[in-house]
Amino acid sequence: MTRKLPRDVSGAEAMAIFQKVGYRVVRTKGSHVRLRDEANPDHRPLTIPRHDSLKPGLLSKLIHDASLDVGEFIRLRND
Repeated sequence: MTRKLPRDVSGAEAMAIFQKVGYRVVRTKGSHVRLRDEANPDHRPLTIPRHDSLKPGLLSKLIHDASLDVGEFIRLRND
């Protein structure tokens, strides 16, 4: 069963979740933060805006680029 994408994820919360799987902040420019996981080549670099709420399409792409699925993302969010 496919889990439903959460609609209330902020940029700061998304950064914290991706840092749990190995991402690290490599630079900040304006309201955007660039994260990279040097240890895992399957994890693509991510650019996350520091917005109060991320749009579903962007959040879905970030989750995919981090080689996660929605269920794993939700589990990490609740940990």
